[in-house]
Amino acid sequence: MNPFDDSGSPRQEEMESRCPWARFSSWLECVCVVTFDLELGQAIELVYPQDVKLTEKEKTSICYLSFPDSYSGCLGDTQFSFRLRQSFGRRAATFRDDVYNRDAPVILQREVSHFFGYVYFRQVKDVSMKRGYFQKSLVLVSRLPYTHLFHSLLQIIAPEFFEKLEPCLEAVCNEIDQWPSPIPGLTLNLPVMGVVLQVRIPSKADKPGGSPVRPMAKENLLPAPTLLPTIHDLDLFKCFQPVLIHLQMLWELMLLGEPVVVMALSPTVSSETVLALVSSISPLKFCCDFRPYFTIHDNEFREYTTRTQAPPNVILGVTNPFFIKTFQNWPHVVRLGELRMAGDLPKQVKVKKLSKLKTLDTKPGIYTAYKTFLHKDKILIKRLLKGIQRKRPSEVQSAILRRHLLELTQSFIIPLERYMASLMPLQRSVTAWKTPPQIRPFSQDEFMSTVDHTGPQLTSVLKGDWMGLYRKFFRSPNFDGWYRQRHKEMTQKLESLHLEVICEADLWGWTKDKSEVEIVDLILKLREKLTKAHRQQLQVKDGLLDKLDSFINSIISSLPEDLQTVLTNH
Repeated sequence: MNPFDDSGSPRQEEMESRCPWARFSSWLECVCVVTFDLELGQAIELVYPQDVKLTEKEKTSICYLSFPDSYSGCLGDTQFSFRLRQSFGRRAATFRDDVYNRDAPVILQREVSHFFGYVYFRQVKDVSMKRGYFQKSLVLVSRLPYTHLFHSLLQIIAPEFFEKLEPCLEAVCNEIDQWPSPIPGLTLNLPVMGVVLQVRIPSKADKPGGSPVRPMAKENLLPAPTLLPTIHDLDLFKCFQPVLIHLQMLWELMLLGEPVVVMALSPTVSSETVLALVSSISPLKFCCDFRPYFTIHDNEFREYTTRTQAPPNVILGVTNPFFIKTFQNWPHVVRLGELRMAGDLPKQVKVKKLSKLKTLDTKPGIYTAYKTFLHKDKILIKRLLKGIQRKRPSEVQSAILRRHLLELTQSFIIPLERYMASLMPLQRSVTAWKTPPQIRPFSQDEFMSTVDHTGPQLTSVLKGDWMGLYRKFFRSPNFDGWYRQRHKEMTQKLESLHLEVICEADLWGWTKDKSEVEIVDLILKLREKLTKAHRQQLQVKDGLLDKLDSFINSIISSLPEDLQTVLTNH
């Protein structure tokens, strides 16, 4: 008997897949329809699937976050994103979540404590309505940060939904419930409303900045699939057009997890800018809170705007002019206006003193006293501006930008990765009869002593105070998150090595001259190892865990019957 069957076995995954809406819930938590009620204000009209349990707090947040703060400038259709904190006491992560997060890049892992909301808001004149307008939002709620995929999906289903309403939504949800689960590394065909979206789910094993998705081998699919080159990337160039010359500063603010407010005229611009900023330090995970669209009705409004303590490490995207007064004590405020052109080029906002952020008609600009550690990359800026003059496509400009930011982040993080790897014990020090050796503690001083010889200057042409940037980074939530993740991976690697060494050892030979007490102690320790391996989804050689399980069972069968009974029932 294997006592570990329920700790993450394929059998559990199979049972999970038989649950109602299991495939749907691997993509979406639910779909909400939010409408404007004259008596109630914003209200949830419909949640699908109907048995999804949202708390009252979550429902209220979804209602307020699904409508633009100011409707006047949002006639027609508007798309944007938000992110909200889940209520306490929600279900723990499932086996499927653990497996997905193990294999996905850290920036695309399934959220544990937040939901993303992807909104398609329609406001059109309608004389049959008391207010004279039809106002409704279709919202996809998910734990996955698949911004591009879900907004592409909304563009297919929302226009049809606003015409046909609930029956259309039910049909779409049933189609999504037939989709294969998102498995990192696989290319999937996702049929919906007569369209087949073809997407590749990125994997942790992918080379950062690798080539875009290529179509799968020709299949007899009718209709032919629509290829989405990415499930999550934004049009970075479009998002950063007014702040191109300040890209270096914004990258540093993100790397250091500084408190930043982005003020825009629409939730589309605020949410895209915040998500673009967060992605600018990829493949490093942004470990602070971020709200692509934030309103005064948000549950965390009081917590994030209190003046009794320093602003929290969070990025907020806002559109309500009221926030200018609220955030006067914040260290970094990015105020975006209408995109203006100076000849062929987009007009760049200026860096301004925080003291000028006082009036409601504050001009666009970056209000901060921050001084960058590194110098600007003038060659990149010239290249992008020349691209605008030559009418280079936005996706090409975005690819140049993304490559630059990726190389910058990698130049910064590779020395840290290299030093972290040096803290790992030697493989030969892992033996079967001893607890695995400890990973050496991270010493900031020791790391700093390596920067002169093996620092970012080996891979980056940017000059500046890299040492100062590292010192400040060590005090940020992003360093803490990166270090914890790396330490966890290294600990699991040691556990895997230890398991392999144990399985290769002569365990039967060891038991020959041992007492029953010592043998029982070995069985219990091996079982604990096996449980841990299943629970942590340790990556070990094929068949290794089965081999260890068989060995445990064969030792138990060699013991007296009374002990066999106790150990079998244990």
